[in-house]
Amino acid sequence: MSAPTLLIIAHGSRDPRHAATVDALRARVRSQRPGLRVEAAFLEFNAPRVPQVLARLAAEDATEVIALPLLLTRAFHAKTDIPAVLREATARHPRLSVRQAEVLGPSPLLMDALERRLHEAGLRSADRPSTGIVLASAGSTDPEAIAVIAEIAREWRHTGWCAVRPAFASASLPRTEDAVRALRADGVARVAVAPYVIAPGRLPDRIAHGAQAAGADLLAPVLGPAPELARLLLCRYDEARGAGRVLLSA
Repeated sequence: MSAPTLLIIAHGSRDPRHAATVDALRARVRSQRPGLRVEAAFLEFNAPRVPQVLARLAAEDATEVIALPLLLTRAFHAKTDIPAVLREATARHPRLSVRQAEVLGPSPLLMDALERRLHEAGLRSADRPSTGIVLASAGSTDPEAIAVIAEIAREWRHTGWCAVRPAFASASLPRTEDAVRALRADGVARVAVAPYVIAPGRLPDRIAHGAQAAGADLLAPVLGPAPELARLLLCRYDEARGAGRVLLSA
C-alpha cells in the first residue's frame, strides 16, 4: 500500500513571500523523503485552499491523508479552524480519511533551527555567554500557546545564552522592542532577536521593525525552509501515521 499523502496546511498571507516559503519547505520535505507525495494548502489568502486540494486528492482516488498544520503552537487555528475545514471537506468525500498531525512545537529541532539562523546572521559560539536573545513569536490570545513560548525561552536560557526573553508581535506582551530594551537595562552586552516564525509576512515584519527601533545588535532570519524544520514535518507525519487511527472522517 502507498503511504498516506502529506498535506501541509499553512495559514496564508497577502505577502507573496509567505507562499514562496511554504513551497520551498515542501520541496525540502520531498527531497528528504523521495517518493512521498507532499501537497500544500492554505486556510486563506493563497491558493490552493484546503478543500480544493482534498477534492483533487479524492478525485485521484487517494484514500489516506495526513494533514499537518504548519503552526508552531497549538492555538485557535490548530484547535478550531483546521479541524472544522477538514471535517467539512471529508464529509464531501466519504472515501477519504484524514488524520490531523500535531503542531510543530515545541521540539528540539526547532531550537536547532533557531540556532542555525542566529549563526547565519553572524553570531559565533564564543558570543553565547555575552548575548541575550529575544525569542519573538507571532503572538496569540490562547494562554496555552503563550505558556509554551515562555517555557521555550526558559529552556533555551539553559544552553549558555546569558538571557532569553519571550516577545510577541501581536495579541500578547511584551513586544519585541520592549524585550530588547529590557535586556539592555539588565546590562546585556549584545542583544539578538530570533523570530520564532516560519515564513515572512506582516507579523515577522513587525518583529523586524521592533528589533531595529530598539537597537538590537542582530536580527536572525525567519525559520523558513530550514532542514531541521523539514525533518520535523516528517517526524510529525510519522507520528500521526503510527497513531493508527483516523482522527477525521465522514
